[in-house]
Amino acid sequence: MQCTAITAVVSVLWVAGAYGLAYGNGGAAQAWIGSLSWSMFATGARDAVAGRIPESVFAMFEMTFAIITPALVIGGFAERLRFSAVIGFTVLWLLLVYVPIAHWVWGGGWLAQLGVLDFAGGIVVHVSAGTAALVTALVVGPRRGFPHTPMTPHSLPMTVMGAGMLWVGWFGFNAGSALEANGSAGMAMLVTHTGAAAGALAWMTIEWLRYGKPSVLGIVTGMVAGLGTITAASGFVGPLGGLVIGAIAGSVCFLATQLLKRVLHIDDSLDVSPVHGIGGVAGSLLTGVFVDASLGGVGLAQGRTMLGQVGIQAIGVLAAIAWCALLTWLILKLLAATTGLRVDADQEMEGLDLAEHGERAYNP
Repeated sequence: MQCTAITAVVSVLWVAGAYGLAYGNGGAAQAWIGSLSWSMFATGARDAVAGRIPESVFAMFEMTFAIITPALVIGGFAERLRFSAVIGFTVLWLLLVYVPIAHWVWGGGWLAQLGVLDFAGGIVVHVSAGTAALVTALVVGPRRGFPHTPMTPHSLPMTVMGAGMLWVGWFGFNAGSALEANGSAGMAMLVTHTGAAAGALAWMTIEWLRYGKPSVLGIVTGMVAGLGTITAASGFVGPLGGLVIGAIAGSVCFLATQLLKRVLHIDDSLDVSPVHGIGGVAGSLLTGVFVDASLGGVGLAQGRTMLGQVGIQAIGVLAAIAWCALLTWLILKLLAATTGLRVDADQEMEGLDLAEHGERAYNP
């Protein structure tokens, strides 16, 4: 229900003006934000904004990124937030967090002018969603019973089915970001796939060595870590970069998940911050390394060194984290003082299906 509602809300806001704020020309404010003149495409959709891609298609494609990012944040507060708070958070977070960061990186803003590389959303999607999920989990607090009560997935077959859909669907995000059926799109798809595979194998291996048994939940989580981590680099690196970045993703995200859940006892229900957030940070920084032509990448900008590019990537990551953390915290505090954030204890124990929507997932 929350994901479906987010899809609908973001879609309407995107056409109503969010698209123009993210990708329009902001004139004197271009470094920071776009323009509302594109609301409802009142100025008319251009025949082509990139190659032969008409603006309607480009706007629709970029809308999918705008939808998935706040939907990812849900994982940080699953089973705890009022539905009204989810809707309010989505509206405010899209306009105040996602839109500015998307403009900075993809809409010709100050990070784009600085030379930040983010092919398909390592910073815009994964760093921002991971940061917001962590802040939300901290503000809202853990589920009742966490971490002492086991909270396992209710259906591993459905988990695997969803993960498989995600694996294939990610090709659309990453390869599609080339905005053309060319070699760049083909390489983006190849490194996306191999990055996911390397991430899955790395997570599986560490889990096998540490606990004696490899789990299906572990291998698909490693796959998602690989996908999130390769996203920023996907159009800039070669197969070597894809494999190394994926292997690092499975390892680093595994350790981050263990730290968050077992040591810090932070209840990010679906591991958004340690998998997407840490993966987005790692992948964005590693993009500055493996973009180098000597490592199979497309090559650094003229006059730029590998260290210089990594520094630029770090600025982009830190800017996104700082802006997202501050604004997410302010949005949550505003909602807490108005609509309220968390359901009460009885509603949480009853479950949000019944308490918030009057339905059961599985009727007896």
